[in-house]
Amino acid sequence: MQHMSTLLEAVQTYFDAIYYCDAERLDKVFHKQSSLFDADNGTIFVDPVADFRNDVATRPSPASINQVRNDQIVLIDWLSDLSAVVKLRLHSHDRIFVDHLNFVRGEDGWKIVAKIWHLDGNVEIETTQEPCI
Repeated sequence: MQHMSTLLEAVQTYFDAIYYCDAERLDKVFHKQSSLFDADNGTIFVDPVADFRNDVATRPSPASINQVRNDQIVLIDWLSDLSAVVKLRLHSHDRIFVDHLNFVRGEDGWKIVAKIWHLDGNVEIETTQEPCI
């Protein structure tokens, strides 16, 4: 697909936003009217992106503890040159998440218009040490 590189940039912005708990990066990649969904507790939970943004902005970031990143793109399913679903896995603190990010490309570039996520499990946190000076 001709728009692969710009889609991958948007996915990297998402990964960075979660790793650094950076709400401004979330603003760059999420459409302002998007929502997030999960059903891990047996009922559908809907979270408007504004609520998700506030939650991310107030939590401690994986970067703050030097957590080793384990971001993975599992699948990109192109619906057209203007839309794609990206399945990814990432670790945030001791949790593993699987996300399906629904992207649409418009005048402002690639935007996530919906996110379906699943808490896939827990892992031990692996961190790196700060260099000694």
